[in-house]
Amino acid sequence: MKKILLLLCVGFLLATSSKTSAQEAKKQVSNGSEAVQFKYSASTALDYLSSDELNGRDTGSEEIDEAASFIEKAFVSFGVQPYFETYRDSFKLKEVDGFNVVGVLKSSKTNANLKPLVIGAHYDHIGIIESVEGDSIANGANDNASGTVAVLELAKFLADQDLGRDVIFALFSAEEKGLVGSRHLAEKMKAQDVVPYVVFNIEMLGVQMKDKEYRAYVTGYKTSNLAEVFNSYYEVEDQFLGFLPQAAEYGLFKRSDNYPFFEVFNVPAQTICTFDFTNYEYYHHVNDEFEELDVDAYLKLLEDLKPGVLQLTNSEENTVKLN
Repeated sequence: MKKILLLLCVGFLLATSSKTSAQEAKKQVSNGSEAVQFKYSASTALDYLSSDELNGRDTGSEEIDEAASFIEKAFVSFGVQPYFETYRDSFKLKEVDGFNVVGVLKSSKTNANLKPLVIGAHYDHIGIIESVEGDSIANGANDNASGTVAVLELAKFLADQDLGRDVIFALFSAEEKGLVGSRHLAEKMKAQDVVPYVVFNIEMLGVQMKDKEYRAYVTGYKTSNLAEVFNSYYEVEDQFLGFLPQAAEYGLFKRSDNYPFFEVFNVPAQTICTFDFTNYEYYHHVNDEFEELDVDAYLKLLEDLKPGVLQLTNSEENTVKLN
């Protein structure tokens, strides 16, 4: 009987209407036998998502299912509601079953009819690859456990704020297979006539930039005024988002999950990143592990990112716009 009641309680939590505030959402999750308090921190989440236990989070694997379950539990603990009937947005990639994990925080303002902000990152990686000194697990700590945890941190932070618009948190799968999950979600949102205000995608923040006048760069820098607007939220000398020439040279604007949204909706949809081709040598490598990241600097970057994202969330319609 206790188990049945527990499952009913969890089901009720996941189905709570959008009127339920994040502060009121229960912070209990089930491990299948008893209620446990989900313990979350950014550093432990980053460590877990990039651990050998998850075998590189390849789309379709049992381990990416475990990563998705972790993300779902974090969302429940923050009070982030499922965007669809459940957190999982399923799609098919040939014979492989894939799924994005999508949650939402609803604005508490009764007259809020602004377009939603989408904050996203891919949580998949490339799984098992050619062995290097006996190690064949591509852990994907920087790429893109760091982006995934950034989204979780922003969700946790924004859950306690007064939001002027809805915020959709999208963790994409099959990015490494050709931006499949993000394209699926963009097309699904369009079919439901949900047009995003801005898509704020996050990639590889785990190693910080050196000798730059900005904290991170934004892909597709000239496509919108996002960097200019975002930087205005900080002191003049603290330029947060900048232009990295190599990002334009290598066409990074079209190589991450922002791009399908740009194509489908023609709205500002860009990726922020700190990987600049000189500060980290383990891209798609077995050594892309938690221990190789500058975790303290990464956590500081996330803290500094939060107030800017809050102001972006509460900005008036068309503050950020295409150039």
